[in-house]
Amino acid sequence: MVPGALAQAESESAEPAAGRLRQSVSRWPFASIPLRQFCRAARGIGLAGIDLLQPAEWPVVRDAGLVPSMGYPADRPDFITTGFNDPANHHMLLAELEHTIPLAAKAGVPNVITMFGNRRGKSDDEGAEHCIAGLSKIAPLAVEHGVTVCVELLNSRVDHHDYMGDRTAFGVRVMRGVDSPRVKLLYDIYHMQIMEGDVIRTIRDNRDWIGHYHTGGVPGRHELDGTQELNYHAIAAAIAGTGFGGFVAHEFEPTRDPIASLREAVAVCRV
Repeated sequence: MVPGALAQAESESAEPAAGRLRQSVSRWPFASIPLRQFCRAARGIGLAGIDLLQPAEWPVVRDAGLVPSMGYPADRPDFITTGFNDPANHHMLLAELEHTIPLAAKAGVPNVITMFGNRRGKSDDEGAEHCIAGLSKIAPLAVEHGVTVCVELLNSRVDHHDYMGDRTAFGVRVMRGVDSPRVKLLYDIYHMQIMEGDVIRTIRDNRDWIGHYHTGGVPGRHELDGTQELNYHAIAAAIAGTGFGGFVAHEFEPTRDPIASLREAVAVCRV
């Protein structure tokens, strides 16, 4: 870490990032920094929230003046691979969400994450049908508590082999079937660039079905800088242009000083 970078970030003005987007950051790539210290640094460089937190971490983030912008409903090693595309998983997944959604509402956590799950031989038709059936059961509770259930799109080419929700069209098909204001897609820009590209057009065309965004440089899920192929400033402008009011969370693995890299990402996405 560059000497003094973390201390500098902690001491800077705790103002939201200027511009039209609410920017946050995923916790896991920065897990080497103690959470309280990371919160101070994140707030100092203008972030509004921290993503992908377990319930025990929510109060720490809230106490730092930030929003726990995405919560986990469970801490399981098979969290990504076990999703709503298999009805055998519905009882467990629904129980986790039924427990977590009221807690999230009480703690001021606007979103909780869930997954489509690995394909395991199922067709898109079969998987979509099961996802619609399962997510439709949790939608009324999500509406009641004002918490959005976000289902993540991931690439199956590089990082998550056999994952079913690996195309925007599949995710939108499920969202249309559920048709709830509180069940939306988590559109991970890194993953969808790998699978299909055409990011800006896809965002504009599917704005109604997207509830949250993740960033990450392609290839490698590293910094949003000149080493990768996406124009994140243009992407951020396109997201803002849709009138999006949720969070855009940085989810990249830094190769340099982590706080300096995060500061640069905030600047790139300030529109």
